[in-house]
Amino acid sequence: MATQQPKSQSRFDRGVKTVLVGLSSNVILAALKIITGILGNSYALLADGIESTLDIFSSVVVLGGIKISSKPADENHPYGHGKAESLAAMTVSLVLLMAGVGIAVKSVLEIMQPHHTPAFFTLTILIGVIIVKESLFRYLFSVGESVDSLSLKTEAWHHRSDALTSTAAFIGISIAIIGGKGYERADDWAALAASGIIIFNGFNMLRHAVKEIMDYAPNPETEETIRSIAGRVPGVSAIEKCRVRKSGLNLFVDIHVEVDGQMQVHQAHAIAHDVKDALMKASLGIADVLVHIEPAKRS
Repeated sequence: MATQQPKSQSRFDRGVKTVLVGLSSNVILAALKIITGILGNSYALLADGIESTLDIFSSVVVLGGIKISSKPADENHPYGHGKAESLAAMTVSLVLLMAGVGIAVKSVLEIMQPHHTPAFFTLTILIGVIIVKESLFRYLFSVGESVDSLSLKTEAWHHRSDALTSTAAFIGISIAIIGGKGYERADDWAALAASGIIIFNGFNMLRHAVKEIMDYAPNPETEETIRSIAGRVPGVSAIEKCRVRKSGLNLFVDIHVEVDGQMQVHQAHAIAHDVKDALMKASLGIADVLVHIEPAKRS
């Protein structure tokens, strides 16, 4: 419907703008953490910087997924390109998992090798990183919730993971500095603990991405709202079935409505259009509605 396009485009534009904010932040923070980690003898901070470098890649993937999913339907993709957004979320989740495993392996190797105590100035860098990353998480997750974008919420968790690894690094470096000789490895143990958090979040986001690709039904509240809107349309006796699936930032609805069995075809057809119009005008992010007319069951 023509009335729905501006709303969808606005949501896509907001998603793209949000990803660009995170992308530019990751470039600056990744360089800062890697340089500080090398100069300050902190593997936890260096590992944190490597994870932020992967965040740059994930931001690019999410940006591409959102842009592709915003393309209109065509002859080869009659239901649009929304699954690109779910595929982007899956890719980012896999990258997050690989990053977590890589950091864990490297942390174990570092624990087995003696090295210098991290420098004190690394702590001041980490404080700033934690504040920025937690702020980015809250911003991206809020936008992801408002536009119902799994890839944005996955990207938000990337920032939360970064904040958590930075927090772990802060604790590890603090222990290493305060404890002095014999506590140098606390920095590496912190990196190992952070890798577990990264792996957990990566698996959780991957699970949600797979659900979307498999056309997992949205929450029951969404279906109930759709049933309620359709049921209030004049001429509708009842709602027999309602199936909802998510594709990208949009929903596709397949609904069976019951009308008077003695009604003429053109009247029933008009009611079907009224049901579709009512659902498309609702602020639910619905891209298309297929209405099937059923004769109402007689009591």
